Order: sequence, then C-alpha cells, then structure tokens
Amino acid sequence: MALQYTRGFMRFIPHITGKAIARSMMHSTVSIPNMSIDQWTEAFKEQTIDVARMDVDNVSYEESANRLRSLIKTGLLRHTDLLHCPERFFLAHRLLAQHSPSLGPGFWIRFTVHYNLCAGTVLGLGNDEQIASLDQMQENGELGCFSLTEKFAGVNSGMIVNTVAEWDGATEEFVLNSPHKGAHKNWISQGLVADKTVVVADLRMNGKSFGPHAFLTDLRKKGELVPGVTLGDMGPKTVGNDLDNAWIAFEELRVPRSALLNRYADIVKGDSGEHEYVQKIDNMPVFHMIGQRLFTGRVAVAQAALEFRRELFRTTKKYTDEKLCWSPRGEGSVPLSDIPQLRQLYTEAEDVCGQVENFVKACEEDLCATLRSNSVPSVKLVEAIAVAKVKAVEEAITYTHQLKNEVGSYALMKQTGFGQTDFLQCCKFAEGDSRILMQKMARDRMKVFSASPEASATGCDPRWDRETQLCHALQGAMQDDISSARALNKHDAWDLRWEEVYQLADAVMERIINEYMSGRN
Repeated sequence: MALQYTRGFMRFIPHITGKAIARSMMHSTVSIPNMSIDQWTEAFKEQTIDVARMDVDNVSYEESANRLRSLIKTGLLRHTDLLHCPERFFLAHRLLAQHSPSLGPGFWIRFTVHYNLCAGTVLGLGNDEQIASLDQMQENGELGCFSLTEKFAGVNSGMIVNTVAEWDGATEEFVLNSPHKGAHKNWISQGLVADKTVVVADLRMNGKSFGPHAFLTDLRKKGELVPGVTLGDMGPKTVGNDLDNAWIAFEELRVPRSALLNRYADIVKGDSGEHEYVQKIDNMPVFHMIGQRLFTGRVAVAQAALEFRRELFRTTKKYTDEKLCWSPRGEGSVPLSDIPQLRQLYTEAEDVCGQVENFVKACEEDLCATLRSNSVPSVKLVEAIAVAKVKAVEEAITYTHQLKNEVGSYALMKQTGFGQTDFLQCCKFAEGDSRILMQKMARDRMKVFSASPEASATGCDPRWDRETQLCHALQGAMQDDISSARALNKHDAWDLRWEEVYQLADAVMERIINEYMSGRN
C-alpha cells in the first residue's frame, strides 16, 4: 500500500495487490488529518515495513535515505505536524525506535534530523513563506539536515559558532564562509545526501557580530552540490553506518536575504535607506529560539531510549522464558527467567523505567500544549525536559547493561539486539550531552544556594533538605581545596569535586521529578 498526498487533501491510494490492499481498505476513505490515533499508527507501521526489514549491515546510506524520501512523500507525517499535531510527531519517533534493537540508530537519527532539526527549525524561526516552502519540500521528497555543530563549536559550547554569514548590502546577499578547519561543520547527519540544510552561522554586518542565526539554503540542486560547498564523510562508525555523517565547509557561498529565517530578526532598510539589523522581539535572542528544537528533540530522545530498553527486554524475556535450566532442587527444568537475579532485574526495570516513562509522558503532554499554542516553554518545563532526557537515557543504559551481564552467550548473538546498544550511546550525547546537562543543573542549584542564608552557616543543619546539605558540603569542600592549594580557583575546585557535583545533580533531578509529578494521575 502507498499513500498519496495532494494539496488540500490526503488519501490512501492502494498500489499493490493482495493482503496489503485488504488491510488498507479500512482506511481508504479516511483522510490523513481525520485518522484516529489507531488508524494513523497502523498506516505508519505499514509505510515503514521496508524500513523495519532493512539489513543495516549491507544497506547503503543512499538507499536508507531513499526510504526516508518515500516515507516523507506519503504525507503521513507532515512537516507542520510538529505544531498542529505534535502527538503524531512524537508517536512516529517512538514507533521507529521500537525497531532500534535490530536497526540501530541510523534511520531513527536520519528521521529526527529531517523532521525535528531541519523542518522544526524552519517552523520555529521562519516566516509564513518559509514555512509554506516545507510543503513543496515534502511533495518533492527532499531531505534536510542541520548544520550546527563544528569541530571546535556546538551545543556544548553554548551555541558559539565560527561559521560566518557576512551581509553584502550591494547584492543583498549573505556570504557564508568557514574561516578555518575548526569552523567546518562536523558530524552533520544526512549531510552527504541532503538537498537542503539549515546552517547556523554568526551573522555579521559592517564588521559587527550579531551572534548565531539560522539560514535555510540549498545544499544540492538536482543531486549536485551547489558551488561554494565542500564536504566529506566522517568515516565508519561502530553502529549506524546506514546513516551518512558529513563534515561540511563553506567558501564564498552566496545565499539570498530570504535564506535568513527571520521571524525574530531581520536585515531591513532603515529610514536612511541603509540596511540595518533589527531584532523583532526585545529580550529574545535568536540563538535562544534556535535552542527550542532541543526541547522537542530531548523528549524524542528520551522516548527512543526507553523504547530501545523496552523492546530489548521484551525479546530477551521471551528467550529466557523459553530457555530451560537444570534445577538443584530436583524439580525438573525451570525457565531461565526464574533465576532470582534475572527475575528481580525484570521486575525492577519495569518498575523504575515505568515511572520514568510516566514522567516523560507528562513532559510530552505539556510540551505538545506549548507547541500548539506556539509559545515558549516555561522554565519549569524546560528543566523537566532536561531531567527526562538524562533519566530516561541513563536508566536505559543501566538496565540494558545489567541484562547483558545476566543472559550469558545469548547477548553475543547478532540478532538479539545487544549489538546495537550503542544506540543508547547516541542518545546520551544527542540534543545536549547528559553530563553537560547535569553540570548545568548543579551549577544552577549552587547559584541559588550561594544567595541563601544557609551559604553563610558554619555547619550543616540536619533539618535542611538533601539538596541544601549537598550544596553546603560542596561549597565547604571547594573552599578547603582552594585554601590548601589543591585547586587554584573555583573552576579547578569544581572539577576536582566532580563526584559531589553529580551527586547534587542527582538530588536536583529527584526533586524536579517529584514536584512535576505531584498531583498528576
């Protein structure tokens, strides 16, 4: 079965015979926007059967990319669904993540780079005309990538980029350049095949820097690189080699003024007739809005990690339920699942990860409401999403590793899914490295503590909550390190006390989860 999209109306067009047509008949008169969640889920599953069956060890990244092109052209998930039907956006990510123990991270990353990072940034920062261009991009099956990270800059650097977009007033164009190798865009997923890219570059005008801004530009036309773009392959990886990762360099790449995603800032002609930079909303720097895609991405990554863990546990438990072992009690054979440590692991993992899933679901629901209203997430929601990303990934890694240690040689077999556990490694550093997020949580908490009366207390009061006690202990330990010359300054002392820093972050995350879930069913 295939889907066909026509402007203003989307419907199913069966193109193959047999059982697939019979299954599709129940949907044949239902337009995609009017589908129930169950109908849409079944349609999406059918359209990704060929993806689920990919042999990722032998499929080329070009073929993988073509499968995404076909999926995009069905119109099942519109680029604009991130705003108008965000539940489908997150559901699509979860459905694809269910295949990750067999497929690894490649296709899932390809999918989220296109829909969240590329199209999502256009939705968040673009004007009406730029957003409308996403429809044509979808009908053509064009792929997008997101050119943010550089060899010496990226998300962890605080959105500092070295790629330059210099305004040329004479031609009313921006000229993109990578001034040195450190400014080359690095690890750009889908960069070897993408037709378009959102480039994050330092906008400069008349010698003045206005910071990171996003530009939507062609990377290829009719399959050929546009002049001014050079790129190369990052090389083989441990997993996900069905996904292309590129380095990209720009040299005198000229793009029109309309390439600037200008909802929040623009280059306009002033009263004098000269071009000038205008920030459209006070106290709303563009780089803050570029970071908005991190929030949707973090929820999607959290859910993907949990889906990987769930599916790996499901298939492994099916095996251990059927694998019979000798019993020393003379009771005959017993299932491997009944071994005490494995039985306990299954129970504990379901309990702990189930609680995390509920928390992530709450974050998704609140973020969906924010997306639908096209508003900025609250500080409380932003903090919760960061915690959701860290906790989901770390719990998935912890329990997956424990499971591997308990099932012996089964974990070595190729088709079990354990060979794709680096999917979780990708989740760990995607959309903000987990350690970096935890560092920020601890720093923010210490900043609050330093302004509180407790910071000047000579001793730790046992009546204080755990966070306050940890802050007081960390502050004292850092002061001792500096006074004893074990550390030169606060930065050195902070690094020296990294274990205490992460203990504080753990306490912060526990509090945020408890407060966020308080009162929810």
